[in-house]
Amino acid sequence: MKRDLNIKVHEITRVEGHGNIVIDVKKGVIKDLKLEIIESPRFFEMMLRGRRFDEAQHIMARICGICAVSHTSASLRAIEDAMDIRISKQSTLLRKLAFHGELLQSHILHVYFLVLPDLVGAGSIVPLLSSHPEMAKTGLELKRLANEICETIGGRHIHPISLFPGGVVFTPKPGDLKRLRTDLESTFAGLEATLRFLTDIPLPDFELAREFISLKTRGEYALYEGEPVSSFGNEIKAKEFTGEVKEYVVEHSSAKHAASSRGTYMVGALARLNNNSRQLSGRAKTALKASGLKLPCHNPFANNMAQLIECFHATEDAINIIDELLEMGPRNEPLAKPRGHGRGVGMVEAPRGTLYHEYEIGKDGLVERAECMIPTAQNLRSIEDDLRALVPKMLDRPKAEIAKSVETLVRAYDPCISCSAHIMDVSFE
Repeated sequence: MKRDLNIKVHEITRVEGHGNIVIDVKKGVIKDLKLEIIESPRFFEMMLRGRRFDEAQHIMARICGICAVSHTSASLRAIEDAMDIRISKQSTLLRKLAFHGELLQSHILHVYFLVLPDLVGAGSIVPLLSSHPEMAKTGLELKRLANEICETIGGRHIHPISLFPGGVVFTPKPGDLKRLRTDLESTFAGLEATLRFLTDIPLPDFELAREFISLKTRGEYALYEGEPVSSFGNEIKAKEFTGEVKEYVVEHSSAKHAASSRGTYMVGALARLNNNSRQLSGRAKTALKASGLKLPCHNPFANNMAQLIECFHATEDAINIIDELLEMGPRNEPLAKPRGHGRGVGMVEAPRGTLYHEYEIGKDGLVERAECMIPTAQNLRSIEDDLRALVPKMLDRPKAEIAKSVETLVRAYDPCISCSAHIMDVSFE
């Protein structure tokens, strides 16, 4: 359809800043499309220079209030890689349990508090307390439980203080772990009801072929550890990641974009599902089958369902980890000591995708250099490509419908959002 259309979206609220989206269509052809990140750079990498290695994880946790465990974990893995620190099995299990708590916390926030209101035509979760009380209750209870997991293991809901180079400085009591296990077991009924609800709502008819990058490891669904892989079959060594994936500056954004040697790629729950579905837990595999998603899936709107499926996995695996910890008998352990120095890389799967931390640590234990690649920044190019492909298909539709679809598409990526259900204010001129 040969139509003129100008879309201006002001201030997409994200944890790491604010952004605008501008789309200019002339006679049915996109002349300009920009996702502008307008927040000033935050320079966390520079903040680390000259700081002690055992301060790094606390500083880098402040990059994000939602993904604080992820940044802490990536930071710790980079420190421990650089300084040849080998943590115990108990410490690894406790860190993975905290990681599941954060994954649930983040995914529940997105699926229940940001996505579900859109699907029922509400402006927030508040109307759902009356119209869909069981769904709202499930979201609130899961969010509370996820917070408690992070607090029990990390010492508080956000910005954990117990995760430390060499291990974990606080060991939860068996009674606290048993209580978490009981609460986790009780959540599956609510997750299954949510799955049925989402399955009944058809996905928008949109696919765009792309590369998916995520971590992968043998024997488990890679979240806390693993090596990066591509859906194109390429295996990438963690220490060679920045040789395969390059960040670059774009004029319209203070956030960098990223591309692999093959071009645009996507990270996040959908990427993990496409690459690692065989490693899902039993309940998660059942949920995947019930969802109707056919893998590989190239529909970015399916990322919401992928997150819900990961909630099944995180819940079931958290229960298994607790069982293993209780069988071992949790006990206080000394921190493992550094045995070296140099370059270290830490990679984890944050809720929004593959997170990369790289540090150079000197003989004196001070950080000399740091580099981070954030999942949302890695997805910005993919979001723009999707918008560029989606908008021309919708030019025969009302402006309000186009606006909603644009908002829904960006929301499906779950970019690092602040505490707002409406990430965009779309206006047409």
